[in-house]
Amino acid sequence: MIAQIFDSRQCTLGEGPLWHPVRKQLLWFDILEKKLLSRHNHGLLEWQFDEYVSAAGWVDEDNLLIASQTKLFKFNLVTNESTHVCDLEIDNSVTRSNDGRADPFGGFWIGTMGIACEPKAGAIYRYYKGELRKLFSDITVTNCICFSPDGKFGYFTDSLIKHVMRQPLDDAGWPKGEASIYLDLSAESFGPDGAVIDSEGAMWNAQWGASRVARYLPDGTLDFTIAIGGIQATCPAFGGDDFTDLYVTSALENIKEPNEDQGATFLIQTDLKQKNICGQKEHQVIL
Repeated sequence: MIAQIFDSRQCTLGEGPLWHPVRKQLLWFDILEKKLLSRHNHGLLEWQFDEYVSAAGWVDEDNLLIASQTKLFKFNLVTNESTHVCDLEIDNSVTRSNDGRADPFGGFWIGTMGIACEPKAGAIYRYYKGELRKLFSDITVTNCICFSPDGKFGYFTDSLIKHVMRQPLDDAGWPKGEASIYLDLSAESFGPDGAVIDSEGAMWNAQWGASRVARYLPDGTLDFTIAIGGIQATCPAFGGDDFTDLYVTSALENIKEPNEDQGATFLIQTDLKQKNICGQKEHQVIL
C-alpha cells in the first residue's frame, strides 16, 4: 500500500484528524501552532486560535466541539463563532489537551498532558450530558482514544509506557471494571500515538518514530503495516464516501533535517477498498 501526500502544509504537531461525515470534509489540528486546518473544494482552510487546540468531535453540520488548553468549546465553521462549554484544567498552567474522540454514546473523551511532557501530569476525561468527569490520571502522554463498533470497549494509552489499554464500558459509555492490556508495545523503539477502530473492530495505530500506521486485529495480533513519508506519524482517521480512505497526520517537531514529508498529512486510498476494509463513521457529540 502506498501513502500519498494529501496536504503538504507541514505541521509542527499535526493531530486530531476528523472526517466530518455530513460536510464530507477532513479537519485536523496543528497543536503547537494553535491551528485548525482543512481543505474544501480544493481550497486550503485555516483557523487560528489563541491557545493550543488538539481534538474535536462533530456536533452538527456546521459546529464542532473542540478541546483546547483550558476548555471545551463549540465552534461554528461558517461564522467562526465560539461558545464556551466547560473548563478543562483551567487552573493548571502545566497542561494542554491532546488526543480525543467522540464515543458511540454521544460523549467526548479528551486527554491532557504536560506542555513539556511533564511526568504523569496528564489525565483522560469524558464530557457527557453536561458533565466533565475525570476517568484516568497520572498519564504522561495521552493517546489512542478510540472505541469498538459495539460500544463495549474504549481504548487509550500512555505513549511513554507503551501499553494500549482496553477498558470495558457500561450501557451509558462509562468505564466499568478494570482496564486490561490490549497491546504491549513496551519492547518497541517507536511509540503508540493516535488510533482509530475500523468496522471490524481492528485498531489502526499511528506509530511515532516508525513512519507507519499499523493494523491490529481485535485479539491484538499485528495484521499489517502501511508506510508513510512522515517519520513521526501521529493519528489516523477514516473518511471518504464509503470510509475506505485513510488519512494520517504527522509531526515536524524536533526533526533536525526535515524533508517535505515531515509534518504533512497523508492519504491512503484504493487498497483498503480492495481488502474490503472500511472505517466507522465518526460518532456525533451530543451536547
